[in-house]
Amino acid sequence: MTSTIDAATRTVDQPPRSVAQALTAAIGHLRGRQDAAGWWKGELATNVTMDAEDLLLREFLGIRTEQRTQEAARWIRSQQRADGTWALFHGGPGDLSTTVEAYVVLKLAGDAVDAPHMARARAFILAQGGLERTRVFTRIWMALFGEWSWDDLPELPPEMIFLPRWFPLNVYDWACWARQTVVPLTIVGSIRPVRPLPFDIAELRTGARPPRPPAPWTWDGFFHHTDRALKLYAKRPLRPLRELAQRRAAEWILARQEADGSWGGIQPPWVYSLLALHLLGYPLDHPALKAGFEGLESFTIREETDEGWVCRLEACQSPVWDTALALVALLDAGVPATDEAVRRATTWLLGEEIRVRGDWSVRRPTLAPGGWAFEFANDIYPDTDDTAEIVLALRRVASGLPDGDPLKASIEGAIGRGVAWTVGMQSRDGGWGAFDADNTRTLANKLPFCDFGEVIDPPSADVTAHVVEMLAVEGRAADPATQRGVTWLLRSQEADGSWFGRWGANYIYGTGAAVPALVEAGVDPGAPAIRAAVHWLVAHQNPDGGWGEDLRSYDDPAAWAGKGTSTASQTAWALLALLAAGEGDSDAVRTGIDFLISTQRPDGGWDEDYFTGTGFPGDFYINYHLYRVVFPITALGRYLGVSP
Repeated sequence: MTSTIDAATRTVDQPPRSVAQALTAAIGHLRGRQDAAGWWKGELATNVTMDAEDLLLREFLGIRTEQRTQEAARWIRSQQRADGTWALFHGGPGDLSTTVEAYVVLKLAGDAVDAPHMARARAFILAQGGLERTRVFTRIWMALFGEWSWDDLPELPPEMIFLPRWFPLNVYDWACWARQTVVPLTIVGSIRPVRPLPFDIAELRTGARPPRPPAPWTWDGFFHHTDRALKLYAKRPLRPLRELAQRRAAEWILARQEADGSWGGIQPPWVYSLLALHLLGYPLDHPALKAGFEGLESFTIREETDEGWVCRLEACQSPVWDTALALVALLDAGVPATDEAVRRATTWLLGEEIRVRGDWSVRRPTLAPGGWAFEFANDIYPDTDDTAEIVLALRRVASGLPDGDPLKASIEGAIGRGVAWTVGMQSRDGGWGAFDADNTRTLANKLPFCDFGEVIDPPSADVTAHVVEMLAVEGRAADPATQRGVTWLLRSQEADGSWFGRWGANYIYGTGAAVPALVEAGVDPGAPAIRAAVHWLVAHQNPDGGWGEDLRSYDDPAAWAGKGTSTASQTAWALLALLAAGEGDSDAVRTGIDFLISTQRPDGGWDEDYFTGTGFPGDFYINYHLYRVVFPITALGRYLGVSP
C-alpha cells in the first residue's frame, strides 16, 4: 500500500492507514457534515446552464442586478476550458448549447466579443453549426429576446391540458420532470413574448439552412406535418378556448408549487413556471412568484475566491437521499442504532414522510399515500428509489433499537406505509420507475420538441434493484411483486453481464445495484447472471485498483461502458457488487479497497471531480458531493463486516 495520496489536485504524504483506520476517519468526516437538525446534504453540482438561464430569466423580467450578474459571470468564466468551451460534465467534450448560453450571458455581463476567451468560444460554436444547431431549450431562450423566431420552434399548444388521461400525449404521459416543464412552456410559447437584449448575437449564426424535412411516412415526418398544422392553428386560435387553456394550465401550475417556492424542487419547471405566470399577468410581488424567487435564493451558493465573490445555482438539492445513504453508511460501518447522530437522522427522515396524494395517483387512484421524495420540499412527487433506500435504513435502525423505544414504533408505521406504496407503484412489466407507474409511452420522445433528454419514466434496473433489495430485507423475497422484480432484472441484464444505470454512471452503477439486490432476494451467487456480472466488473477494473466510467458511455457504450478514470464512488459501487457475490477474498476486492485507502484525504473524505450522477442520460449530469463519502464508507464497512 502506498504512503502517498496522489489526488487530482494535490499530493499529500501521510502514513498508510489500515482499513479500520480509513473507516474511522471517514466516519468522523461524515459525522462532521451532519446538520444539527439531523440531515446531510452535499452540493449537487451540474453545469453552467443553470447559472446562465438564471441570469437570462432575471434579464427578461427586468430584475437582473449588476452584483448577481458579475458573481455569476465569474463562476461561468471559471468553468470555461482551455479550448473555449463549456461541457456538461467534468472532463467531457464541449457542449454547443451550453457554450452558446454561457457566451450570451458573458456578453450580457460586459465581456468584449474580441476578448480571447469569447473568441475561442465563438470559434467552437461556429464550428459546431452555430446557433442554428442548438437544442430547443436554448433556442426558446433566444426567442424570448428576439434572437430566434418563434415560428421556427416546435409548437406546444396549451390546449393539450384538456387531453383526457387515456389520450396519447396527455400531460401524464410525460415524466414528472417533463410534464412540469412542458405545461408552463405551452403558455410561454402561445404568448410568444420578445424583450430584446441590448445587443444581438449575429456573430453566432452560420447561415446554414435548416435540415431537410423527414420522410412523411416516418414518425418524425408525421410529427413534422402535425407541427405545421399546429402552427397554422396558432396563428388564428379559437380565442376563448386558448384563453381557457392558458388559465387551466396556470391553475395546474399553481397547484403544484411546493412549500419552498419551487416546482418539483428542480430548476427547469421552476424557471418556466415563473415565466409563464408572469406572462399571464401575475405581478412579481404575487405570493407564488415571490415565494419562487425566494426559493431560488436558497438554491444559490456563494463563495469568495481570489477573483471576487462568485455564485452558482444548484439545479436541485438532495437532502432526503443524502441522509438515507449516510444513515446506511454509518450503520454498515458499525455505528449502533442508538447513536445520537443515527437517532437525529432517523427522526428527521420520519418527519419527511409524504402522506398526501400527488401526480402518481393519476395511474394509481386507490393506492394510499406513503414514501419519501428527494428534496426538502416535494410532496407532489415522492419516488420509489428514495423510499426503498429509506426503508432499508429505517429497518436497520429499528432492528437495533430496544423494544419499548418510542422511535421504534414510529419507524414501523412509516415502513409499513412506505412498503405498501412502493409495491403499489410497480409497473405492469414487473419493474419500477422512479416517480410514476407505467409511464412508458414512447410517443412523446418522437416530438420535435424533445431533444433535451428523457421525457418518460419507465422502469430502470437501478431503481428496480433498490426496491427488490428493500422488499427482500423486509422478508418478502417470495412475494409475487418481488419475484416479478427479480424476473425483470434478470431479463434486463446486458449481454456482457452488466446492467444499465439510469440515475448513476452507468453500467457500474446499475451492476452495483442489481447484484446485491438479486443475492438478497435469493439468487445464488454462483448463478450465471451473478457470475457474468462479476466477470464484467473484474474485466473493467483499472490498473490502479479502482473503477470508473465516463459519462460518454450513455452515448457510446461500445467505447466507454465501464471505462474511465477511477473514482471513489464508482469503486465503491463495484465493491458492493463483488462483496455481495461472495468475492470478499478476491484480488479485485483487495486492490479496490487499497485504492479507496490510498486516495483518501487526511480528513477522511475523498476528492471526486468527475460526475457520477445522472439526470438525463446523454444530456444532463450531476456531481453529488456526498457520494464520494457515503459509498466508500458502506463498502469499507461491508468489507470489514462490522455492522451490528
